[in-house]
Amino acid sequence: QEVEALVSHWNLYINLGGLFVCLFSVTLFGPWSDSVGRRPALILPAAGMTLQAAIYLLVMYLELHVGFFLLGRVLSGLTGDYNLILASCFSYVADTSERRARTFRVAILEACLGTAGMVASIGGGQWRRAQGYINPFWMAFAATLAATLYAAFFLRESVRQKKEAKLFTLSHYKAVYRLYTAPEQPRPRWKLALYSLAFFLIVTVHFGARDIYVLYELGFPLCWASDLIGYGSAASYLAYLSSLAGLRLLQLCLEDTWVAEIGLISNIAGLVVISLATTTPLMFTGYGILFLSMAPTPVIRSKLSKLVSETEQGALFASVACVQGLCSLVSTGVFNSLYSATLHFMKGFPFLFGAIILLIPAAILGWIQIWDSKHDYNHFQDASLPPTKD
Repeated sequence: QEVEALVSHWNLYINLGGLFVCLFSVTLFGPWSDSVGRRPALILPAAGMTLQAAIYLLVMYLELHVGFFLLGRVLSGLTGDYNLILASCFSYVADTSERRARTFRVAILEACLGTAGMVASIGGGQWRRAQGYINPFWMAFAATLAATLYAAFFLRESVRQKKEAKLFTLSHYKAVYRLYTAPEQPRPRWKLALYSLAFFLIVTVHFGARDIYVLYELGFPLCWASDLIGYGSAASYLAYLSSLAGLRLLQLCLEDTWVAEIGLISNIAGLVVISLATTTPLMFTGYGILFLSMAPTPVIRSKLSKLVSETEQGALFASVACVQGLCSLVSTGVFNSLYSATLHFMKGFPFLFGAIILLIPAAILGWIQIWDSKHDYNHFQDASLPPTKD
């Protein structure tokens, strides 16, 4: 119990330390990349993650104090960490895609994240069990080093009109602030806020549910063994690929917002079934119903991207990456606390709670779509009238 308490505390210190440093660096490097290009904003975090993996290897080989793990995470956070890689990759996709194809391109990138997570969770777990912790970290070091070299020497720049810009200046933070407060375009700004709120709620529920899947499956009445837990993890990650295929098919006959609404219905229904699951077939049925659950997030990212200019994509996705980082922090605290607090009357209550929360982004997306349709219709009606003296 003492070891578990120490692990829990150090995990908290490492995650919080990395997150808070990362929030400042991402909002610095993201807007900076709108001027100097995306490649520097991809090279820096990849190199930082390589340094982090190297420090972790040194700690394991030399049996150093666990506090050096925190040092590695903070150094990685100073260069943007994983969140800056996400922001830069999504900005790169926005730079290189047409508006009508952007949603599907973003969905492909999210499907890559899901596929990588599935391979890492299954392959990494088996590898650790067979050879211990050190060899998988050599793989992490090699992968991040390869990403650094690829971004530095092979990746083509996506920003068309690069210009020199100072890095350490408050203007980059002001660029993120102006996204939501600039008065010259009031309607897109409130849409940005509402879409960001919807994104925050969806990702928080997604992270929160994923955090407690294993706890839920280990306990009574499911009592899953490690093989079933592995299959369940694979099934949850397969939602990324099935959502990509479903998004592509549904885009042939529906507008993106309604595809997102169907994805939210899939997510809500799947979580309700999982909250009531008492048998293995019912649990896998819930995973199956979640087959479109990852469709809303690429739609929202694409909608956000279309609300800002080409020179604001880095600032936008930097703010989205910060929102996603906060989601992981909030979801862990809320869903884990809720799980332990509701065990005595309904073990699956956190999943039901998540399904109820998802009704809010469903209402937000639907309301914005209806408002847009009505606004476009009124604009068309006004344009069809003969010109007046006024």
